[in-house]
This record gives sequence, structure tokens and C-alpha cells, in this order.
Amino acid sequence: MTRPVVRAAGHALAILIGLAAGAAVAGGAQPPGDARWIAVDVGHTLEAAGATSARGRTEFAFNLELAGQVVDALRERGFRAELINAQGRIESLRARPQAAAGAAFFLSIHHDSVGAHELRPWRFDAELLDYNDEFAGHSLFVSRANPDTARSVLCARVMGARLQRLGFVPTHKNGRRRAYADREHAVHYFDGLAVLRHAQMPAVLFEAGIIKNRAEELLLRDAASQARMADGIAGALAACLRHGRPADDEAGADRPDPPPPAQ
Repeated sequence: MTRPVVRAAGHALAILIGLAAGAAVAGGAQPPGDARWIAVDVGHTLEAAGATSARGRTEFAFNLELAGQVVDALRERGFRAELINAQGRIESLRARPQAAAGAAFFLSIHHDSVGAHELRPWRFDAELLDYNDEFAGHSLFVSRANPDTARSVLCARVMGARLQRLGFVPTHKNGRRRAYADREHAVHYFDGLAVLRHAQMPAVLFEAGIIKNRAEELLLRDAASQARMADGIAGALAACLRHGRPADDEAGADRPDPPPPAQ
């Protein structure tokens, strides 16, 4: 089975190891825009709040908390990090990356769910809700319609690698529908995601975990766990943006798959 960009999986770990040792990875072209500015998008809105957790909490609430932690961790590393859609009122998915014009990177924070046919009913606080305890873990998405797919893939890979080194376990649930850019680190292609394809800078959508899983939901609500995850994301982005150079196969990912031959 072909794995489109998995050949360079060790490259992400090399960046992290090199950074920890104080050694910069070979330079190369840096992303456009203000190199210190990272835009962190809060997925969904107050009106369209995304998935509902096993205990009835909206995805938007989860997204807002983690996004705030990521911004804090990035600022601690000297970045100009800003929240996009903090008030939950930017409904247009095109408007979100437009609000980040000039940033070096766009990160959209989300939390995952499962298909309706995979849910089970249960009662929590006398309310009938649903859950799925089978799937858990984070995943990352990039778009080949983004103008810098190569650096998007690189940064997603580095984030995935760093989170795994911290003990966070990815999910491969989304591999059932989405092609892998890097299977080892659960990085998927999702070309049609509007916030990624309309961004004029490298962009990644991060699914922090599956809020329909009753045990994982509690971890995702835990402030200490959020801070640890945010620190891993911030450290990975610092390594990628300051020291990373996309590998040749990542640059090739900028070209969408060719159309199938005519029948």
C-alpha cells in the first residue's frame, strides 16, 4: 500500500531531537508573512457549535479552552499568537483565514466525534445522550489545495511526532475515509476543508480527541492535560517554523492527485 509522504517520517523526529540539542535543522525557505505570528482558530461557532460530547458539552467549548492554552504556550516561546473566532461569531470559513492575513501559520483547533451509526445511548444527569468508547485519540489534517502544502505537512508531522513523544496516542479512525499524508503520525489529506484551502499560509486542522469517548472526554476537559497538549503543539510549531525544511516528497504533495484516466 502506498503511503504518500511517509518516507520522511523520521525527519520530524530529527527536527525535535535537533532542537532539544540546540542544533538547527538546515534552513531553507521560510513561510511567508510575519514569522512570529501564528493564528489559532477556534473551530465552530456559538450557533453551530459542532459535536456534542458524551456528557452534553459543545465542541466549541472544548475548542475555545484548548485554543487559549495553545496561544499561551506559543506566547511563552516568543510568538505573536492570536485567537481567531474567540467570540464564536465568525460563521464564514473563508473569513477565518482572511482574519489571519499576514500570519506565518494557521492552526484550527477542533475535537472529533464518530458517525451516528456508531453511537450508543446512555443517561447522564438524567439526560439521554450518546457515546462511543471504542475510538480515542488525536489526528491532523492538511489540504493539497493550500498554497503551501509542503510546510503544512511538515508541521502537522512534527506536531504528531511531538504529541506521541509526550504520550498522547493518535486515532486511525479517520483513515477509513481520509488518505494519509503520514500514517505514523495520523496526518490526513482533506483537500476540501475550507479553512485550510482558503488560507494563504501553511495551515493544519487539529482534532484533539474524540469527545464522544467518555474517558477521553474527561481528559480533554482536564486543564493540566490541555496545558501539556498545548505545550507539545507549541514546541512542535516552534521547531517546524524556526528550523524545519520540508522534504522533497512533502513539496510534491503540493500537486493534487492527477485525474483518473478516461474510460
